[in-house]
Amino acid sequence: MERTEQQLLTRIGEARFACVELQLYLDTHPEDLEARNDYNSYAAALDRLCAQYTEEYGPLQNFGNVPHDAGSWVYQAWPWQN
Repeated sequence: MERTEQQLLTRIGEARFACVELQLYLDTHPEDLEARNDYNSYAAALDRLCAQYTEEYGPLQNFGNVPHDAGSWVYQAWPWQN
């Protein structure tokens, strides 16, 4: 795996972790506007990072992200073909 691909996956993992933790916090503190703003910021960053990964390396999931391209991942190069 390329270094840049691994770095992008690391950033996606960090943003996803922050979203999960903030969502758990907001479950018990829904009035905390600063936490909600942080969550919205991380969620937007996560969307951008996932879109960037999909654009550069292919989908992260085999369903759910790009409905009009369902199944198209099969036609992309397999890891051992790169």
